[in-house]
Amino acid sequence: MDLRTALRDDPAELICSAKGCRRHATWALRWNNPKLHDARRRKVWLACDEHEVTLRDFLSLRGFYRDSVRPDALDPNDG
Repeated sequence: MDLRTALRDDPAELICSAKGCRRHATWALRWNNPKLHDARRRKVWLACDEHEVTLRDFLSLRGFYRDSVRPDALDPNDG
């Protein structure tokens, strides 16, 4: 199930993107790689409360992190 479908049909299907984690995602980390993506494009990683900081730090270290929002606040163009 893709992110847009899960948000619309079954938010319980939102699973943390951290390796090996199967917890429900409570955060959506929006990011982009400026070498590959248009400045307005936002990719999304999902995170549980436990992994939001770790994933944010990983993306920030590379200059990819843009912001974190609750999944229900995602823009339809995110992803």
